Amino acid sequence: MTSPAKINLFGIPIEAMGMEEALDTVHHAISQHEQLQIGVVNAAKVVNMHRDPALREDVLSSDIIFADGAAVVLASKILGQSLPERVTGIDLMFGMFERGREHGYRVYCLGATEEVSKKVEENIAHDYPGLILAGRHHGYYAEDEQQSIADDIKNSKADILLVAMTSPRKEQFLAKWMDYMGVSVCHGVGGSFDVYSGKVERAPERWQKLGLEWLYRVKQEPGRLWKRYLFTNLAFIGLLIKEKLGLLK
Repeated sequence: MTSPAKINLFGIPIEAMGMEEALDTVHHAISQHEQLQIGVVNAAKVVNMHRDPALREDVLSSDIIFADGAAVVLASKILGQSLPERVTGIDLMFGMFERGREHGYRVYCLGATEEVSKKVEENIAHDYPGLILAGRHHGYYAEDEQQSIADDIKNSKADILLVAMTSPRKEQFLAKWMDYMGVSVCHGVGGSFDVYSGKVERAPERWQKLGLEWLYRVKQEPGRLWKRYLFTNLAFIGLLIKEKLGLLK
């Protein structure tokens, strides 16, 4: 399958494709038994990649990287390399579920709490008949349990592995175990299981379209999140200015 052009933003090769093309790429990998590790970046991850060389290396090891955040898409326009649209991690996950219902994909869900993981299992069974949940495991495991979890994923013969853990932990897990597990498609979905289980409310669609999901999260938990988003957004703007002036290393 021919890959659409990539554009280079902040030293990160990002796919210049929309959601349907992304899902076609996933389906091609599964049908051809090819390996596809998916990465997504938003403003916070771009900033953290420039602060953490190990995270940067892990993200750049992905086969394809999508722009999850509206700020990244806006930056592409400012820099004259316009991305067609956001391909958010959570919407890509739901798209995989929908395609999986049609094609009988086998999905393994790793991450979140046991309560959330169980609710995701129930929701998948209800919402996506035909999609096969090959297995699941919560994300609160000890480091010495990684081998047994990787064994479980390998033995499940899953087509897709969804990893709902925070960065850089999810990137580190995939970097270490991707080849061993033999899964066609690996996708780090962050807090998507919390949203799908109903534990966390996602921003309304109008907020999503305006690229203000981050502001909705601040509105939900202002005391915990306002400083994080303020300083992250300022750091991202700083990187954007440097990139525009050709000063970013």
